[in-house]
Amino acid sequence: MRIRSLRFGELDVPESKIITMARPILGFEACDRFCLVEVEELAPFLWFQSVEHAEVTFMVVNPSVFYPDYRIEINSKEIAELRVEESGSVETYVIVTIPDDPHKVSVNLQGPVLINSENNLAKQLVLVNSRYRVRHYLMDSLESDREPLVTRGELVGV
Repeated sequence: MRIRSLRFGELDVPESKIITMARPILGFEACDRFCLVEVEELAPFLWFQSVEHAEVTFMVVNPSVFYPDYRIEINSKEIAELRVEESGSVETYVIVTIPDDPHKVSVNLQGPVLINSENNLAKQLVLVNSRYRVRHYLMDSLESDREPLVTRGELVGV
């Protein structure tokens, strides 16, 4: 299938890679079908490109890359919408927001996008009563992962 993208121009995407939204991304209800676009230089980030609207694309990332302890609870109704047979077939992505200030790059951990890789059905969840927020700053995550420079009077990692 040939799709248009403002960011990437013309793309050839096999029909088998087209993702259909069982529940749309909030605010983008007119976008029913997407594809994931990999740009090697941006790994681990991917682009979630709308098939119907060339101007609609989201940067996404698997949250476990930056938040290894990220866990969401999904009820059976949510899973049923994606027609999941094996839990290992569900991929989780979060939308990345890239403002002018690179220190303010954030991910939406409260609204993950789930994709059933077996049938390419997807949906955005909205987590309620969750400790996750719409804006988790990646720089904060990266800085908290660093070892301290001084530990018990010794210099570390300088």
